[in-house]
Amino acid sequence: MLSYQKLEAWKKGMEIVKEAYLISKSFPPEEIYALTSQVKRAAVSVPSNVAEGLGRNYKKDNIQFFHIARGSLYELETLLNVAKMVNYIKEENVMTCILLIEEEKKILNGLIKSFEQRVDLK
Repeated sequence: MLSYQKLEAWKKGMEIVKEAYLISKSFPPEEIYALTSQVKRAAVSVPSNVAEGLGRNYKKDNIQFFHIARGSLYELETLLNVAKMVNYIKEENVMTCILLIEEEKKILNGLIKSFEQRVDLK
């Protein structure tokens, strides 16, 4: 069985977590239970769902959790855009994370396609 820690999707997801945590440090204290918390949870959800998905016994479950991880990427991207919109962060301070998110979307799309080709979903 393949270890989730060897998956590029998990590794890239962990990089995203690190960047999201660094970015959220600049948010104002009153956001600790709101935007800060949401950014961290969305980021952590990506590698967590990759790991959980790989740990499932059924290919349909694998794929479902990979889809959830991808959804969390879109959520994180939106939250970062909100933070930019309300001037909590500047564009240049979030670009590394945005680029990682774009890379991770591609990696997850490939992973999903790979698993879909291995199972009859009908």
